[in-house]
Formats: sequence, structure tokens, C-alpha cells
Amino acid sequence: MRAVRLYAKGDLRVEDIAAPAAPQPRWVNLAVTAAGICGSDLHNFRTGQWISRSPSVPGHELIGRVTALGEGIVDLAIGDRVVADSRFWCCACAACKAGNHHLCAKLGFVGEICDGGFAEHTSLPRHLLHRLPDDLPDDAAVMAEPVAVALHAVKRLRPDPDAPVLIAGCGPIGGLAALVLAAQGHRDIRVADRNTRRTARVCAVTGAKSVALEPASVGSGIQFAIEATGSTSALSSLMDCMSAGGTIALVGIMHGRMDLDPNLLVEREVSLIGCHAFRDELPDAIALLARTGPQARQLIDRHITLAEVPQAYERLIAGDADGLKTIIRP
Repeated sequence: MRAVRLYAKGDLRVEDIAAPAAPQPRWVNLAVTAAGICGSDLHNFRTGQWISRSPSVPGHELIGRVTALGEGIVDLAIGDRVVADSRFWCCACAACKAGNHHLCAKLGFVGEICDGGFAEHTSLPRHLLHRLPDDLPDDAAVMAEPVAVALHAVKRLRPDPDAPVLIAGCGPIGGLAALVLAAQGHRDIRVADRNTRRTARVCAVTGAKSVALEPASVGSGIQFAIEATGSTSALSSLMDCMSAGGTIALVGIMHGRMDLDPNLLVEREVSLIGCHAFRDELPDAIALLARTGPQARQLIDRHITLAEVPQAYERLIAGDADGLKTIIRP
């Protein structure tokens, strides 16, 4: 079968490899029908930060059809459509026992701990798979995992329904956070991003307003914000836009460290909240996409083949995208 494999920092190859063998007990073989390229995939390619095995097949945003079932599985059938949970947790640490799998002491991710979805076929544990509604199209369903991340960030932020929400970064998570907020009834959503084409599309779909990340453009009274750029300089600019007593949910994967004067947090009582992946929001994401599928599909940048993945990485790292998601169709 064809697959994309990451060997080392900056070393991504499209190759022919063996298809998965018969699944082990409680594992499921899938024919991958769609997979999304995530910002963390690009980060790992650029930095090698999370390479724990080489080579590995990336791709933790994936859906597929069941092709084989390991021993002990009675609640799935051949042909079922499923979406994968991206997280690979230990089940034994204190965080896992409390249901906080995203905070697992040994947390890994599909595409790192085990091969992911940038391939024609893959094999995953049964407990990571959620059945999809028959009427949810593949190109909407494949966004369930990043929508779950956006849902978790919004849930952690807890914005007042009538208050403005500022989103720094209109990439996949920032743009999908705007979609989540709009679906929840928020009407004053402000997004800031240097990519004007992508921002315009998100605003057209969600009703958000495009602003520059500076106080004069953003306006006063910003109590709730989401940092989704991964840029320390953008976070610094975002701090300048916050009103006293405000809260920033950090969901972007940062490059570098920030020189932050903690007195700004103390004197203005600004809260920074970390948001790592998601907790239990994946079923809610599937349900939200069942309602907002047409809007979500308008946010897709393009569909590509496995052979086009290396070029897509180059394009996305350069910031060349009109939409939020590049979808691989193996």
C-alpha cells in the first residue's frame, strides 16, 4: 500500500509499504477514507520534537471504514464508518483514572506511538474509535478531531454569551473555534490573522469580524480571547489587547519562549489557561458537525492525494492556504 512516512526532522517520504496484518485482540483495521493535515504534523516535521519511532506514518486526524476486527470486538462491524481519537493514553496514571486522558503522564498520539492515517490502511485500538452517522459526509467528519480541540478551548475559556471573543490566529483551530462559537450563539467574534484570504473565508462562514491584533483595531472590553497562532510575538500583542480581568485560552503550539513580565498578569489580573488537545469532546464534535457540516465543508482548503503530501507541507509551512484544512484522500 502507499503511505507517507516521517523518518527524521525534515525527512518525509511517500513509499510503498506492507499493509497492516490481521489485527491483534481489541484492535481494528481500517481503510482510510480521509485524513487531515494538522499544525502539529507540520511542527513535528520542522522540529522533530515528537519523533519517538522512525519511520512512522503521521496523521492523527482520520476517518475510515472497518475492514477487519480483532478478537473480543462485538460492537463494530465490517464496513462501519469511524473517526479516530488522536490520543494514545496509558489507562493507569492518576490523570487517566480521573478521566483526563489528555493529561496522561505517558501521553502519545496516533501517528507517533502507532502509525496514523497518511496511508491507504491503518490499524488502531477499538477504544479510540467512534462510529459516525451515515449522513455525515467524509469531508465534514474528518474535521471531528480538530473541532474537538476547538470545543475544548472554548469550554476552558467559558466566554459570556454576549461578550466579544477575540481569536488570534485564523488557522485550523482558530477558525474552527470561530465556527464553534457561532454554533453556540456567540455573535461578536473577532479574528486576527495575517492571511487575509483565509480570514475572509472564516468570516463569511461564521459571521466573525476581521481585526488587526492591536488595541486600536480590536477595540476595548476584550475579556475573552483564544491564542491559536503558536507565535510568542502574537501572544505578546494579544496581551496588549486584553482588558483587566480578562482570560486568554492558549491552544497554539508555540515556537520559542516568551519574555513575559509577570507583573502584567498580577496587576491586571489577566489569566492564561492552557488547553491541551481535548478531554471528552469528540462525541460533541461529531454532533456539532452533524448540524454545521455544510459550513465546515466551506472551510476546506483543498483535497489532495498521498503523493501530494510533501508539497502540501511546503505550501502550508509557507502560509499558502485559502481555507483551514487540507484533506488527504487515500
